[in-house]
Order: sequence, then C-alpha cells, then structure tokens
Amino acid sequence: MSGKADPRPAGEGTTSRARLDRGRGALGPALELVHTGRAPTRAVLTAELGVTRATAGAVAAELEALGLIRVDARPGAAAGSQGRPSHRLEVAEDGPVALAAQVHSDGFRAALVGLGGRIVATTPSCEAVDADPAKVLGAAVEAGAELLRRTRRRCVGAGLAVPSAVAEPEGLALNPLHLAWPVGAPVREIFAACVRDAGITGPAFAGNDVNLAALAEHRHGAGRGARDLLCVATGHRGVGGALVLDGRLHTGSSGLALEVGHLTVNPEGRPCHCGSRGCLDVEADPLALLTTAGRDPGPEGSLLQQANDLIRDEYGDPVVRTAAEALIDRLGLGLAGLVNILNPDRIILGGLHRTLLDADPDRLRAVVADRSLWGRSGGVPILACSLDHNSLAGAAELAWQPVLDDPLAALAEV
Repeated sequence: MSGKADPRPAGEGTTSRARLDRGRGALGPALELVHTGRAPTRAVLTAELGVTRATAGAVAAELEALGLIRVDARPGAAAGSQGRPSHRLEVAEDGPVALAAQVHSDGFRAALVGLGGRIVATTPSCEAVDADPAKVLGAAVEAGAELLRRTRRRCVGAGLAVPSAVAEPEGLALNPLHLAWPVGAPVREIFAACVRDAGITGPAFAGNDVNLAALAEHRHGAGRGARDLLCVATGHRGVGGALVLDGRLHTGSSGLALEVGHLTVNPEGRPCHCGSRGCLDVEADPLALLTTAGRDPGPEGSLLQQANDLIRDEYGDPVVRTAAEALIDRLGLGLAGLVNILNPDRIILGGLHRTLLDADPDRLRAVVADRSLWGRSGGVPILACSLDHNSLAGAAELAWQPVLDDPLAALAEV
C-alpha cells in the first residue's frame, strides 16, 4: 500500500463517486439536452434535469470524459450580467460521428454527422442508382467508410434514409416506387451487412427519408419547440409526410403512417403509381411542375434541382407562375386536409415545397386557411425546413439514439 495521504478532505472522494453514481441515469437525458441545444449552460442543465449543481457538474464532466461534449469553465460574463457566469456546454467538435446514407431517385450520398446534427463531411452526390439495392447501398457505405478513414473519426453506428415506407420490425422498403427496387426489399438487413463488411462497428438502421428529415428538423431546425409537428416534402420524386408528436416520430403500428403522397387533391388528375388519380404524389412534385410548365426534364441535374431553378430563375414568366400556382393550390388542399385531421401546431415544408412557399407564401397560407377548419380559427404556422441535408441528418439521428439513451453502454460496444 502507498504511504501517501489522500490530499482531499475525508469523505470527499466517496461523495464525488456518489454524485456520479446518482447522475449515471441522467447521462442520456443530459446528452440529449446538449445535443438538441436545450441546455447551453450547466445552470440550464441543472434546472432541466432537476438535480443539484454538484450532480449536474459530475454528469457534464463524465460526458466530457467520454468525448461527447465540451465544458467551457471560463465562458466570460455577458455584458450587464451579474454574478459568476455558468459553464457553457457544447457538443465536442472532434467527437464521434454517425455514418449516414441517403438514396433517392436521382442518386445517393453519404455523410458523417456529429452530435448536434452537425454535418462533419459529405461525399459528392452520385447520380446513378442501380436496380439492385445491394449494389447501391454497398457503394454508399464504402463512400462513407472512406470518409471515416480520411477523418479518423470514431463511428457510433449507421443510418439510412430511403424514399419508401419502411415496414417494421423487418425493415422492408414497401414502396420504392421511384428506385426500380423490388417491393419489400430488406433494406435494413442489406445495409447492416454492408456496414459490417466495411468493418464499421455499431448498429445499423433504416427509415423513410421524410420521416428522418422531420426528426432532424424537430431536434435541430425549423421544427424545434413544436409539440405536434407536420412535415411535408417533395424529395426528388413524389411527396412524403411525417408527424412528430411530443418529440417522437409517429410511425403507426408498423412504420407506415403518414403516406400523405396518396391523398387525392385532383380527382381528374394524373394517374398515380398507386392506381388512383390526382394524388399529391403526382400533382405536387418536381416532375409535375416541369410538365405543367411545358418543360421537358433535361439530363443535367436532378429533377428537384431543375424544378427549383425554374421557380427561382423564371418565376416572372407567366407560364411558370401559372404552373407554380397550380402546384401551390394542390399542395394547399392536401395540407388543409391534414390540418383538419391532425391539428398540428406547426407545418414545415421541404424540397420543392419549400421553394414554392418562398415564392408565394401568402397564396399557400390562404389556401390552407380557407380549406381547413383549424386554419380559419387562427392559422397554423407554415415554415420552410431550415437544415441542409436534413434526411442525412435524420438518418444519423437513428444511429445516435442508442448513445442518447445510454451513452456508457452504447460507447462500450463500438
């Protein structure tokens, strides 16, 4: 035994250990508060967790020791403030990352995403999608693995966003209509195998791209602070929707909720892939805008990019404006029906719908208010999604969730 005396007062070490033991159950909630920006200081963390300052300090120190957050003990007092400023809490810029992949009709992309929804690195978008999901997912994972090798980041897991409903618990892509993939392709199983083959540790997940965009926007973007958040977005083809209730995605009994693309908004409209006519999916997506405006889709750039560019560059053209207004009216009709059913406290729009909102916000809001009971009674805020690559960020949220639930256990496995 060492003859050195412990310099701490008797019982201090035991007290510190007891504080940390009490705080271990708060590690996950504390990390989620910092991750979502709701605890920018240790004082706010203390209040949100409902623990003592000492316990909050021990929790923050443990998360910092795990390499997940950074505690700034000398933040400097704000002008005019009194007393000692609280320690600032931030996600660690050089901390672990999640590998995220997104596949859409015009290509795929991989990224590394840190805590806070921060995109650390991305690959260029690949503009070819094979009819074999294993080839596409293998290429996306390998691109992400190269990012990991280049950045030398620790990876907590991987998440995949696809333009299809993903049935649970099997992880099957039930309607990859715009990918030419087999109906019911086991995308999560294929993705997980690709992740393992690439030597990447940690769990692998898969989800619908608009669901994941909504999750990312709720935690880090235009949906922050909403209780019942409705997200509707075009993507590259078709229209998707998602609902976040009390901070959690509402996916229904088997992952298939909010297939809003198959709401009928024009009974005499275009034939839809589902067998009906005039669905939002074919009346308010990028291809619908281009064809309504009499423009043939070109080979350069994705359909989404071409449609966005048309509105941004040629909205003064009467033909383009008339086409855009037709889409706005169809979209507004669909949103009004959703408002009547779901009564959300906020709506966010992504993809081409965000561009349409920017082009003529008054028209869209007027259609929704006129056609919905709750819209007439006070209006529902309609905002544009604010995150770049929000489906990628949402895919990463799937991989980060086990860490948010139990940081010690999750990091011990990777």
